[in-house]
This record gives sequence, structure tokens and C-alpha cells, in this order.
Amino acid sequence: MKPITIGLTGGIGSGKSTAAKILAELGAPAIDADKVGHEIYQPGAPAYRELIDAFGEGILAADRTIDRRKLGPIVFADPAALKRLNAIVHPKMFARMGEMVAAMRRSGEARPIVIEAAILIEANWQPLFDEIWLVSASREQVVARVERDRGLKPEQTEARIRTQLSDDERRKYATTVIRNDGTLEELRAAVTRLWRDALARAA
Repeated sequence: MKPITIGLTGGIGSGKSTAAKILAELGAPAIDADKVGHEIYQPGAPAYRELIDAFGEGILAADRTIDRRKLGPIVFADPAALKRLNAIVHPKMFARMGEMVAAMRRSGEARPIVIEAAILIEANWQPLFDEIWLVSASREQVVARVERDRGLKPEQTEARIRTQLSDDERRKYATTVIRNDGTLEELRAAVTRLWRDALARAA
């Protein structure tokens, strides 16, 4: 089989995480970039010491773990601090995900491996992937979905959308666009079809 690594991405309210769950239900071996990010913050992990050096002991909790609730206000109030954080964390996440994919291949995993990553393009992780699948939805659908699922008011969702890469930008890097303006069943059907096609390409 030809080893294929798929990056699954999309903005807030696009349905990316729902698509990832459907792929997992279909048996896709999956990696969640968010979990990898949490892992590299742990004591002894690659980013731990650098983050303390960059942002000070004030970001630590009583148990010496990095408290993201303390780090968050520092970096989101200051674009330069956020850039510094990303410069430390993103390359280490990239390296760790590459190691995880390699380990899965060594253990005999031949199916396409899916990595769910909201910031895939912003973090310049494209070299890790053979294919990039973008989950996309209309602005109206996104606003309604986020209000229903997370309780955010439309203006709060709009503010978050403005801080993200636009779908037009994301499409420049996507090999496949999954439109998610319909029902859950329609999304499931589209993702199922794409997964079966990916298995056929890997064969």
C-alpha cells in the first residue's frame, strides 16, 4: 500500500471535529493536533523549558505544570508574545506528529493516517501531508452552529472568525473541500465516500 497522510482542517463551526469523529468511526487511524500540543507542554516535554524561559515562572501552576489559563492572557494580549509562543510550539508539534506517523507506519499501519489540525496552514505544517481536506461552511451556518453548540453570541463568533485564516486562503492549500452546509447525514455520506476513495488510493 502507498502510505498516505491526510490533514483535516477547518475554521470555527465548520464541522471539522464532527468530520474527524466520523472518520474515526470508519476506522481511520487518527491523531489530534490539540492533544499533541497539550503533550509537549508537559514537564520534561520538548516545549516546557523554552516556554518558562520565554514567559517566566508566572505561567506555572502550583504543581509546576504550565497553566494555560495563565499563559493565555499573556499571549492573546500581545501579538509579539503570541508569535514567540507559536515559534516555540509549532515546530515541536510538527516534529512530534511526524514521529507519531512514522511510529504508526513502523508498527504496520498501512491505511491513510488522519491528523485533525485547526491551524495546519497557519503553522506551515503542509509538508507533513500528502492530502489536505478542508471542511467548509457558509458564514450563516457557522454562526448558527456555534450559537447552538457553544452558546456564543453571533458577534462573538464573528470576532473569532476575523482572527482566523479565511476559507478562501485555506482553499489554496486544500486538495479536497468538504462542504458542510447540510445535515449530519449528508456530512457523514460525504466523509464516508472520501474515506473509501482514500483507501482505494492507498491500495
